[in-house]
Amino acid sequence: MNKDLNKLNSHNSDEISSIGNDSLGDTDKGPKNSEYEDASVRVTPWDVEGQIDYDRLIKEFGTQSIDSDILEQFKKITGEVHPLLKLHYFFSHRDLDFILHKVEGGEKIYLYTGRGPSGMVHMGHLMPWMFTKYLQDKFGSKLLFQLTDDEKFLYSQDRTREEIKRFTYENILDIISIGFDPSNTKIIVDTVHIKHLYPIALEIAKRITFSTSKAVFGFSGSTNIGMIGFPPIQAAPCFLPSIIEGRPTPVLIPAAIDQDPYWRITRDVAEKMGFYKPAQIHSKFLPSLNATGGKMSSSKPETAVFTTDEPEVIEKKVCSAYTGGQATVALQRLYGGNALGCPVFWYLRYFFDDQKESDERFVKCISGNLLCGECKSDLARESKSFIAALKMRREKAKDRIQKYMYENEPFEF
Repeated sequence: MNKDLNKLNSHNSDEISSIGNDSLGDTDKGPKNSEYEDASVRVTPWDVEGQIDYDRLIKEFGTQSIDSDILEQFKKITGEVHPLLKLHYFFSHRDLDFILHKVEGGEKIYLYTGRGPSGMVHMGHLMPWMFTKYLQDKFGSKLLFQLTDDEKFLYSQDRTREEIKRFTYENILDIISIGFDPSNTKIIVDTVHIKHLYPIALEIAKRITFSTSKAVFGFSGSTNIGMIGFPPIQAAPCFLPSIIEGRPTPVLIPAAIDQDPYWRITRDVAEKMGFYKPAQIHSKFLPSLNATGGKMSSSKPETAVFTTDEPEVIEKKVCSAYTGGQATVALQRLYGGNALGCPVFWYLRYFFDDQKESDERFVKCISGNLLCGECKSDLARESKSFIAALKMRREKAKDRIQKYMYENEPFEF
């Protein structure tokens, strides 16, 4: 049993979504979007599908694992190791050690993250944001939060600008509900704040060739030219802090690993423009509720618990979720379940159980002393309570939007 627990708690243990150092240049390191021999597996900034091998992504994207030295640096600065680091939900990085060195030396850094408002927000989106808030609180950092409404309009052929604007508004409420410090947090909506981004984006665009962009993002002859021209807009906030502060300023980006291609091309031009390379800390994906592979998706409501779901909807989704259990209770008691292959287990582990509780749940599951219905009951109860509290904060956020907008420029809906 200890062997099984070691497997669970090791860096390489995440088999449910078995979903990439710098030297000469980030874009020269391996394939740009992850394309496996298995055509069912895909990891791009717009699509994540299949059963993903995270260790393989580290190699293919050319990133570094978050190792014990990084965890010790965090502990030295914060006095603890955050559960999402300890559980390897955040598993990969670029130049995180550089950022921690700057923080340890008393230098202020900026945080930058974002959201593409293609739909409503689900629990999988919240985890990197919650960790970003933790970093903001611990480091005393300013945060730029970008909403790429332009990208989602360009990419989603069936979405109108009004639909994207509605999602942008709803997503802003979710962002504010996380509890970011309004005095140190500024939300950037691309179509509203483009005048602040465009001069920087031009400088970036001038230094990136189409052949590089095509190789990194997989653009083809059928890609609309808006998407081809978009990457410098998402890169611009990496350098905006340096413009604001009037000096090169370190920036750390907490985000899911699928967004890494944007930062790879940005890092290649950063020093040519007189800035630090933006650093990243990459998260895994919260798995889909109804499958063994892939992530939760805004476009597939059955795969996720959303921040606006009613209690009965949450109950239904959780009760119908895929599990790692056996076909019958008798077989479950005899052979045990597959906790590592169970989305319900991972939801509970990352969101609601502490590590001791989760380890005990794992042992009970694989030994046949825990049934799937018990885990589903726990997840439904905790999720309903969590979403109910979040909804109250979302309501209060409606009167606070202006406090968070960059340069106090209004977002009207």
